[in-house]
Amino acid sequence: MKNTIQDIIKLNKHFSFLKRNEFLIQSIKTMTIRIIGVVTLFGFTLFLTKTYDPKIIGQYDFIRTFLLILGSICILGTDQSILYFTGMLKSRNRLFELKGIYIKMFILILYMSIICFLLLLVVGKESINFFLNDDKIFGVIFKAILLLFFYCITIFNTEVLRALEYIYIAELYRNTFKYLSVIIGSVTLFYIHEESYLVDTFLIGFFFLSIISTIKIISIFKKKSSNELRNNENTISYKFILLKSYPIAISTMAIFLLMSFDVMFLKKYKGNEEVAFYALAVKLMTLLLVVMNSVNITISPKIAEQFFSDKRKELIETMKNSARMIFMISIPTVLFFCFFSTQILGFFGKKYLVAKEPLIILMIGQGICSFFGAVQVYLNMTGRQNIFQIILIFAVVINFTLNKTLIPLYGMNGAAISYVISMFFWNLVTSIIIYKKDKVVVFLN
Repeated sequence: MKNTIQDIIKLNKHFSFLKRNEFLIQSIKTMTIRIIGVVTLFGFTLFLTKTYDPKIIGQYDFIRTFLLILGSICILGTDQSILYFTGMLKSRNRLFELKGIYIKMFILILYMSIICFLLLLVVGKESINFFLNDDKIFGVIFKAILLLFFYCITIFNTEVLRALEYIYIAELYRNTFKYLSVIIGSVTLFYIHEESYLVDTFLIGFFFLSIISTIKIISIFKKKSSNELRNNENTISYKFILLKSYPIAISTMAIFLLMSFDVMFLKKYKGNEEVAFYALAVKLMTLLLVVMNSVNITISPKIAEQFFSDKRKELIETMKNSARMIFMISIPTVLFFCFFSTQILGFFGKKYLVAKEPLIILMIGQGICSFFGAVQVYLNMTGRQNIFQIILIFAVVINFTLNKTLIPLYGMNGAAISYVISMFFWNLVTSIIIYKKDKVVVFLN
């Protein structure tokens, strides 16, 4: 009897070890694909900084930021709530409803894109040009709005692929495929001396990616067995989807605003060149975000499933492992970029050395935030979207106020300080609330 009990204990430990290894392996694979995407992006950035005028690069970075903000409005949080619904439906053995939810979300994005286009026409050319202090910016924004729906569907479909457990394909869409058109286009434009069309090559890629990814998802739904996705049976209404999605939409938009106000104010007060210099520092900082998001991608549906299945021990273990992994990988990256910031920025060109101080500020700030683990996804995946939304709204107000005050005085350094303070605020408050509500420690301990 004693030997049998010992064998059972050993077997349980073995399975626990395998589960931890599975989580680690999946996270590493996801991170590897993301790093390949980041290397591709930095190779492209290096090419741009060596060959393109900083003013053109600044315009490209501005439109990229503009799409992040407007896209977060049009997507309505469906890109994250699809993960929430997937975890919830799995726990209730009703995954067959996912196809109907996908179709409804697709239609919602179409409606929102049309509304955004009509709003642009109402605001008008003169108001936009005046606010951004640029007589030519309306034409570029108009093109971006025309292709907004395709941009949103590409982002949405990427998360749907992740929800359907096609994680590696989703990562290729997220970090590699969406840059192919602008990479190929930028090289072509450089050799034919038409560099001013850089933004157009970036935008047109989303038209093709949205179509290709939609066809891929439709084929996946067709391949699913009748037990998993039978017919189009769906009891989840548009109203319920909106109730769960719109708080995430506000939270997502808030996060993008936290990463965008600095660019907007830099363009307004300092011009496109300053935007290009600061954007490079932000892109380098995204290496840390790659680490965090790679882990978040792996655990998002798992958190929802474990929470709604009342698997408290597994949930705590998931959060503990993710926090440990994020912190251990982030710190060496922070130290490397801080110690070798001059050499790294100089690699992109001597004029980009002006971004050294903001780069160090951003890196140290993001390194501190890595201490809090996966707080970003926990509230959204456990049905507390409204709480996270309120926290981020406060963070956005802080970020806006700091950027408005500090950028005219300190330029890029003011932008970096504003970002770090607001990020630290919402990470800290979120982790405290999670502990008080669920007694789950999401930060490193």
